[in-house]
Amino acid sequence: MTDAPASNAHEYTVSELSGALKKTVEDTYGHVRVRGELGRVTVARSGHVYLDMKDERAVIDAVMWKGLASSLNFRPEEGLEVVAEGRLSTFPGRSKYQLIIERLEPAGEGALMALLEARKKALAAEGLFAPERKRDIPFLPRVIGVVTSPTGAVIRDILHRLSERFPVHVLLWPVRVQGEGAAAEIAAGIEGLNALPEGGGIPQPDLIIVARGGGSIEDLWAFNEEIVVRAAAASRIPLISAVGHETDTTLIDYASDLRAPTPTGAAERAVPVRRDLAERIAKDALRLSGALQRSLDRKASELKSAGRALGRPDALLQGASQRLDYAADRLERARTAGIDRARVRLDQAAAGLRPAALKRDIAERGRRLAAPAGRLGPAFQRSLADRDKSLASLGARLNSVSHERVLARGFALVTDAEGRLVRSATALEDGQAVSLRFADGERAARIGEGGEAVLPDPPKPDKKTPARSSKPRRRTPPEQGSLF
Repeated sequence: MTDAPASNAHEYTVSELSGALKKTVEDTYGHVRVRGELGRVTVARSGHVYLDMKDERAVIDAVMWKGLASSLNFRPEEGLEVVAEGRLSTFPGRSKYQLIIERLEPAGEGALMALLEARKKALAAEGLFAPERKRDIPFLPRVIGVVTSPTGAVIRDILHRLSERFPVHVLLWPVRVQGEGAAAEIAAGIEGLNALPEGGGIPQPDLIIVARGGGSIEDLWAFNEEIVVRAAAASRIPLISAVGHETDTTLIDYASDLRAPTPTGAAERAVPVRRDLAERIAKDALRLSGALQRSLDRKASELKSAGRALGRPDALLQGASQRLDYAADRLERARTAGIDRARVRLDQAAAGLRPAALKRDIAERGRRLAAPAGRLGPAFQRSLADRDKSLASLGARLNSVSHERVLARGFALVTDAEGRLVRSATALEDGQAVSLRFADGERAARIGEGGEAVLPDPPKPDKKTPARSSKPRRRTPPEQGSLF
């Protein structure tokens, strides 16, 4: 084989070639505008968004940095047609080119409407727009919470209309109503008003109004975001949505309990007109007074008719009055007769209570009691002596069968370490601790080999206690019983 002729072409390293390609692509396509449908959309932990733009024949990788992604007024979703502006570049780490997006917008209002319709269907399928979820608006709320921008004309229109109709306490929760973070602030406002405790320093509102002035669909898009719709549907406090003009419709309108065409219309639906209410109350009071007077007149007429059928009152009472006179006369006679009978019984009882007769009766009863009283003392002494003898006999019998007497004769009572009585030598094991109870006290012992009980050495005598024998006592327990 012969050597191939040397080439004089420049040799690139991989990095040099990748860098040259990157510079060529970026110089040639430094600014492009691409229209296509979003495919895969991935949000990284860093906040950057990686997505695919495609049509029926090709796919381009694209990346949107965190700053631009957080400032979008809509959420990029798969299937949405968009127009992206940016620059084409390469990613040397993967040897692939990608579109770095610097601006992203839906491809016309029709794309946003399609996205809005798809989101509406998904939320409706969850039951967030169901009529049975909606609550009645209170007739006369004491406190109204308003979620809107603190600097726009909306809050001024609401306060002005409320002051004209029926002034109430208004709590303003300031939020941004469009742009980056607006949806999160609106949802937080609804949840925050619901979280106010009853009876706290800040009163909990009886009604919430979420309001914004008119604008394009992009301007109102925050009220189409899922987080806002779910917060409105979950609100425990009745909620009125007043977003845009009468022709504008956002998803919060379907989740709210009542939709008002304008913020001013929301204030009108929130409270009645105080003057009209006062006139209505006055008319109702007049009608009630007239009805009450007519009822009283009718009852008086019925009473007069009933009175004519009853006759004259004095004629009705004459018979009862006469019967009362007869009864009073009989009562007086009965009272006098009863007093006379009681007086006779009293005189008879007094005759038997003469002092002399009482003394004789007391003396006679004393004589009859003297004889039994004289016999009672000796009989009690004899009974007491008999009981003493019986008690002594029983005590002697008890002592004769007591184990204390047996211990006094030189036997001992054996118990184990848990205080249970040992009745057999076979119940003890070598080395087991036992307690020996004698008539004059207890000693601890341990069973030696062969079943012998070994008493421990007695304590050394001190100056105050006489010394005892230091020889250990060994006694072999009998085969049966607990005494030895």
